[in-house]
Amino acid sequence: MILLLDTSTPLCKLSLIDGDWQYDDEWQADRTLADNLLRYLNDQLQKNKKTFQDIKAIGVFKGPGSFTGLRIGLTVLNTIADSESIPIVGVTGDEWQDLACMRLSKNENDVLVTPLYGSEAHITTPRK
Repeated sequence: MILLLDTSTPLCKLSLIDGDWQYDDEWQADRTLADNLLRYLNDQLQKNKKTFQDIKAIGVFKGPGSFTGLRIGLTVLNTIADSESIPIVGVTGDEWQDLACMRLSKNENDVLVTPLYGSEAHITTPRK
């Protein structure tokens, strides 16, 4: 089963694909992404009678988008990919899901996906 995830906006988009079967879901995560992303993934897997061990590959939207959303999503998915020893690819663009599935079908593996923020980071300097 392939897990596809986009956390670049407050609306988290998930797809699970296994052969001809596909499950799509959206979750309005807003500011609860860090606290609830793992729980959300686990709940969606259980809802479909799947476990983290059923995930054979991961495709992730790597940006551009929300700095915090991308950072949280990529951290969780990179960790799952590493702990389960499965491939992960990061992609961008409107057809990101198709591109991720195509790259995974070619046995590509980025090993570690880093975010594409789309602009320079806005770092606040300390006032004191």
